[in-house]
Amino acid sequence: MAACPKTSPIFNRSDNLMPDTYKIAIVGAASLRGKELNDALSESTFGSADFLLMDDDIALGQLESVGDEVTFIQRIEPSSFVGVDFVFFAGSEEVTRKHWHTAQKAGASIVDLSYALESEPKVLVRAPWAQDETREEVNNSPQAVPDLQTPAVVPAHPAALALALLLLRAQEVAGVRSASATVLEPASEYGRASMDELHQQTVSLLSFQSLPKEMYDAQIAFNLLPSLGESAKVHLGASEARIRRHYAELSAGRLPEVAIQLLHAPVFHGYGISLALELDEQVSMEHLEAALNGEHVDVVLGDSDPPSNLSSAGQDDILVRVRTADGSELATRRFWVWAAVDNLKLTALNALACAQELRRLRPHGKVQ
Repeated sequence: MAACPKTSPIFNRSDNLMPDTYKIAIVGAASLRGKELNDALSESTFGSADFLLMDDDIALGQLESVGDEVTFIQRIEPSSFVGVDFVFFAGSEEVTRKHWHTAQKAGASIVDLSYALESEPKVLVRAPWAQDETREEVNNSPQAVPDLQTPAVVPAHPAALALALLLLRAQEVAGVRSASATVLEPASEYGRASMDELHQQTVSLLSFQSLPKEMYDAQIAFNLLPSLGESAKVHLGASEARIRRHYAELSAGRLPEVAIQLLHAPVFHGYGISLALELDEQVSMEHLEAALNGEHVDVVLGDSDPPSNLSSAGQDDILVRVRTADGSELATRRFWVWAAVDNLKLTALNALACAQELRRLRPHGKVQ
């Protein structure tokens, strides 16, 4: 059996020893995703790693804290990825496409939060929380998991991950006859420029001034939209298709089909998801609540304040409330499930889970 080549995208060492300290690069460290990821990594088992923060020229020299340390954001150079174990791309798609091959050739494990690489050959969309619960084989074929030939992984869209977890657990109660979800998307999903435009539009409307529309080409302040202007830099149709695509990747035939509609909401942070469920048999609301509640999902009971984009801010879990479709307390087949989730936090935690999955390949790689 031949030794694993040093150019492997996941495993670039000639032995199976766990390194004393990982070296981790965050590309796009000044972005909203980059900052949230930085915090998540610092508080995780990767907290003792050596961190390199990188970004484009606008953010160069900016000071950022990594755990108890303070470091500068550096320029991305051809030699930046030499000796780096993990590279997280958390900036723009353009920056990821420009630099990911360099990181791959350096032997780094690549986690792409920008979604730029999801159509590249052998790149996997991953959400270990959901996929670990659906690991049994389907049609005698195991679900694809990262191996030494995987060039990168893309953490699944947070809305797709939330839907996968909820429907996975709902079908443990009874078969799901139908499911449809309306997903309310915040400005922060598209970065700081989108948040700034929402803020500027709000101020301009209150002071009767013309509206900036560079990002959205539409009025998004005090408005709820299923589509945006023709010149918008934000594309809701592409985002909606990504949620469907990622849900299908996480499902791999194991989960119920779900109809998904994406709306842009005039909020800065946090997804809201309204999920309509029809089950094959009548169950009590308490039974469904108990099935949904668990790791990564926190069911909020009716005597507490309902989940919202505000209450979910900074929370690790998906906050959920369940009610029957007719508002009664009797057993029924039809339910409404309302979920709220911090999109940046969930994305960062999922990226961390993907990195932990890849970490197992570095000391215990499948030798080719």
